[in-house]
Amino acid sequence: MENKKIIPIGIDEFEKMITKNHYYIDKTLFIKDILTKPGETKLFTRPRRFGKTLNMSMLKYFFDIQNSEINRKLFDGLAISKTEYMSEQGQYPVIYFSFKDLKKKTWEECFSELKYIVSNIYHEFSFIEEKLTEEKKEEFKKIMAKKDEARWSTSIKDLSEYLYIYYGKKAVILIDEYDNPIRSAYFNGYYEEGISFFRDFYSGALKDNRYLEKGVLTGILRVAKEGIFSGLNNVKVNTVTSNNFSEYFGLLENEVIEILDYYKLNYKMEEVQKWYNGYLFGKTQVYNPWSIINYVDEGVVQSEWINVSDNKEIVEIIENAATTGNFEIIEKLEKLLSGEMIEEQIYLGSNMLDLSNNREIWQLMLFSGYLTIEEKIGLDEYELKIPNEEV
Repeated sequence: MENKKIIPIGIDEFEKMITKNHYYIDKTLFIKDILTKPGETKLFTRPRRFGKTLNMSMLKYFFDIQNSEINRKLFDGLAISKTEYMSEQGQYPVIYFSFKDLKKKTWEECFSELKYIVSNIYHEFSFIEEKLTEEKKEEFKKIMAKKDEARWSTSIKDLSEYLYIYYGKKAVILIDEYDNPIRSAYFNGYYEEGISFFRDFYSGALKDNRYLEKGVLTGILRVAKEGIFSGLNNVKVNTVTSNNFSEYFGLLENEVIEILDYYKLNYKMEEVQKWYNGYLFGKTQVYNPWSIINYVDEGVVQSEWINVSDNKEIVEIIENAATTGNFEIIEKLEKLLSGEMIEEQIYLGSNMLDLSNNREIWQLMLFSGYLTIEEKIGLDEYELKIPNEEV
């Protein structure tokens, strides 16, 4: 078949094209589901590069009371603008930050970087100082100056209170890659210090916070058994096994077909299916969006996502299995690599301490995107397989 011209496209242009042309699932309906589905706070666990940060940015631009009129134009003509929920646009102060780069080798380095991140958030809202009492102003300034004696563990909760004093409205709190520092703490040997701090940090912001309107967290794992979410009965967890919100992370096949057709690449659909399809989120089959974006950009089927994903934890567990003679893990990996499936129990939450005993490698590989579900065969029991040729 004759070669067709590849139209160069950058990732930013691609994202705009997807949004503006309504490829079957208008992703702005994610906002409606955030507002209407159960849970004051929602946690989404998905592999890297599957649209978590893009969705969080969309929520920020939708809810943020700052620049609300300018931001409103971003949603003109999109599905959310045609619903009653558009009345919520630009109504709330938004606290938004990401821990995607919070991967440090010591607790001192981690805490120092966290202070930098939180201090920057406070600087963004420096204008609200004028309405605070002298006592609260002092606490506010301590955070901005990164003082050790500042109230770091309650800093996000305190900021939501300060914003309420200024605006008279509760805050939307968005935390991207919330589990990144916890996993880093475990694999770098400062787990007890890390988990002790972040338990208070997250619960302070999300538990019994009367200044919280909505909370949304994203990550790869739900770190369930370390007490981070103990008592947080307002958190609704959505993992790769959940049906709710399954269509908003990744690209559906109809979307991919239209995208490839638009860029005259549809004649390679079978090859694209083989390489980038295969993920099952709930009951929804999705393609890896990062790989599709880069394929459209370059016009060549090759490994894309696998080269940007951090697999340190998985490599360490496999190496440990090999050196300790854990042949069960090795044999199952061999089955997977030969195209077969394995049957495993997958629980909602992850216990980091179990990773050292190799008991949760399959859950880690599933939630990280290296495996996917073929079929649910029992209570918490699934058939697992490698999703596609790229992996």
